[in-house]
Amino acid sequence: MDKRIKVLEVKATILAENNEKAIELRDELNTKRVSYMNLMSSPGSGKTTFLCALLNLLKDKIKIGVMEADIDAVVDAETIEKVTGCKAIQLHTGGACHLDADMSRDGLNAINSDNLDLVILENVGNLICPAEFDTGAQINVMILSITEGDDKPLKYPLMFKESDVVVFSKIDALPVFDFNIDLAKSHIKKLNGKALVFPVSAKTGEGMDAIAEYILNRVKEIKTNK
Repeated sequence: MDKRIKVLEVKATILAENNEKAIELRDELNTKRVSYMNLMSSPGSGKTTFLCALLNLLKDKIKIGVMEADIDAVVDAETIEKVTGCKAIQLHTGGACHLDADMSRDGLNAINSDNLDLVILENVGNLICPAEFDTGAQINVMILSITEGDDKPLKYPLMFKESDVVVFSKIDALPVFDFNIDLAKSHIKKLNGKALVFPVSAKTGEGMDAIAEYILNRVKEIKTNK
């Protein structure tokens, strides 16, 4: 048998097992009325800066915890706690380029998610692996920086298919970069007609109120089991 076929079979089995565990975890979170948001992007997209700005808009309205996933280091968790005052824990993936459902469960237990309204996972910076592995989150958000180019939905379609929300970050830099917002939106809508798009600048605050309101509404929906 072709070795490539064996690899594909093994990968399919791993993904199927993870999907089952993710469904179980999501059902448990819904029963407990705890919201879990998975934040994904490539490295350097402004993920942590965006998250800090979002947390500062939400922290006085709901109880929030943050899980920072990285292959190594604790710098992001330290930044979150310093800038926002929100509880944050660091998850080391042991070399893996993503978080899966089992890792999510371990992190949610460690942060004591039962006492929180919302847990946000800042996933490993990568546009491929995090899209393949369901974390059990009810809300999947990905960030596309305008510095990355408007063709990314064409190059990494799965990420955009799996995301409920796409955030265009760093829009204050639009005058400097050749990024066509309408074209990028068109690419995304062809892949995922239900995806919502929020252009924001964490630096200036532009657009941040809109995405914060969306997250609050989703948390309320999960709280009321709607």
